[in-house]
Amino acid sequence: MKPLLFLLATLPFFNQKPDWGFFAHRQINYLAVWTLPPDMLVFYKKNADWISEHATDADVRRYAVAGEAPKHFIDLDAFSELPPRRRFDAMCSMTEIFWVNPSGDTLKIDTATAGFRDFFAQNVLPNFFDEKKQLPSDSLAAFLKIEKDSLQAAFFQETMTAHGILPWHLQKMQRDLTEAFRQKNARKILRLSADLGHYLADAHVPLHTCSNYNGQKTGQDGIHAFWESRLPELFAEAEYNFWVGKPDYFDNPTDYFWNVIFESNHLTDSVLQTEKYLRQTWPTDQQICPETRGNQLVLTQCREFSAAYQTAMNKMVERRMRAAIKAIASAWFTAWVEAGQPILDDLETPIMTTGEREEEKMWREKMNAGKILGRPENH
Repeated sequence: MKPLLFLLATLPFFNQKPDWGFFAHRQINYLAVWTLPPDMLVFYKKNADWISEHATDADVRRYAVAGEAPKHFIDLDAFSELPPRRRFDAMCSMTEIFWVNPSGDTLKIDTATAGFRDFFAQNVLPNFFDEKKQLPSDSLAAFLKIEKDSLQAAFFQETMTAHGILPWHLQKMQRDLTEAFRQKNARKILRLSADLGHYLADAHVPLHTCSNYNGQKTGQDGIHAFWESRLPELFAEAEYNFWVGKPDYFDNPTDYFWNVIFESNHLTDSVLQTEKYLRQTWPTDQQICPETRGNQLVLTQCREFSAAYQTAMNKMVERRMRAAIKAIASAWFTAWVEAGQPILDDLETPIMTTGEREEEKMWREKMNAGKILGRPENH
């Protein structure tokens, strides 16, 4: 069995890269549209296909934009103690600021220094995801109340992105969408709705919340695509029930997003242990089957084996997809309410600019090259 699994792990479809699979992401975003109240539906309905199609943009960017990959996951098991829940607090707590004096000594800033958070907000936050991690020396010298000539260089190091930033990034996306509604900026509303839908759907995937994201630590390589791509592609249209009712208003989006993460993480053992048990008990020659995809013959999990996995998990994938649809619609609804419930029926559907089309083309070309920037595949 091991040689076969090693071979399968090298095949494009078996070791599929995008989260949830493009099929599931697009379906989740599309179905979320139709749960919205009439005052929102008037705008979202005519753009439902766009929001569905662009539900996968965030995945495509992982191959083209440095710093994109950590937005899709968080490894909860990497922390002995969870960092602060709020984004800014977490960024402050997981960042160290250094400066170099004329003698070449590197000194670290005490984060308890008065005014540190204000300095952080003004100088570190705007450059937090910049690869160079450099800071303006003049600003740091003023903060430290020392002569400019006494400070030769300034930089920072952060440990936040190493294990993913998904719940914190969701907070930023929620605020950005709220502001887009306040501005009644149709272009931003659509782009942020599509992206927020993507990241919030990712948060509902158990394997996006642990470091064993593809079963690589337990000899279960390929389980990521099996759970989030193969099962919904086989069973979603014919068997899943996606009626989720009306969206809810979030009193506290930060707590809501973290609770989604915790709920997903609670399911990781079931995802992994159930698949391992089936591998050990199911006939080996009935686990992997050839299947025609377009003009290609690929090897993937057999339909019967997949159905057994789905049944053993009590339709977990269906339940997480339903929860994702409800959560996404609720996040959009909450942003609209927080923005003062602006009238949307006078918004025009924006046309993609030439620059936006060229940017998307570049993303997809880099995706076809197959290398995710900053993180292993399948996370």
